[in-house]
Amino acid sequence: MAQFAVQRRCMVDGQLRTNRVVDEALIAALLEIPRERFVPDRLASVAYVDRDLPLEGGRFVMEPMVFARLVQLLAVSPGDVVLDIGCATGYSSAVLSRLCSTVVALECDSGLAETARLNLAESDIDNVIVVDGPLGEGYPDQAPYNAILLGGAVPEIGSALTDQLADDGRVAGVVADGPGPGCATCATRAGERISSRVAFDANTPPLPGFARAERFVL
Repeated sequence: MAQFAVQRRCMVDGQLRTNRVVDEALIAALLEIPRERFVPDRLASVAYVDRDLPLEGGRFVMEPMVFARLVQLLAVSPGDVVLDIGCATGYSSAVLSRLCSTVVALECDSGLAETARLNLAESDIDNVIVVDGPLGEGYPDQAPYNAILLGGAVPEIGSALTDQLADDGRVAGVVADGPGPGCATCATRAGERISSRVAFDANTPPLPGFARAERFVL
């Protein structure tokens, strides 16, 4: 509808471009994908506000600015295979589908997974496969991935995910372990070496199924 198209443009121009989202392919995808179709009807009128949108069971659709900047960190290319962890209603996967070859959308909530499948099918998006499973384990069956997006905060980006990266693959998400703001972090694989960098401060709700690995102290 016309008012949603206007709101989509305002989101891009007012929330994203002003917060260093500059990748033109990403901006085109965000302008194309109708975010209002990927939220419950009760939230359609606020689909483009700059905050996380709550779903049932403590899940959410991520705030546009944080989501867009995380995707931008991944530097997704047209031939890439991308793992979208915690796809929820499928919006993140829909945007990613316009940037890469294939998206594997992982969701632990069977109800949300089915909603994502329906939303993607109704949007005629055919390069996304939605799979059910625990989020913290990733989805090694389809690895390696060129990029992995974490759709919420986690205590750390651990080897369970970085082991599923192709060489030069990237995983991006908000790392938050304790009080205070989290940090949008991108980890990159180069052979057997993993390097990480913090890009910006960010707050977003946690994803279920993640826990910091135990540390042994002597």
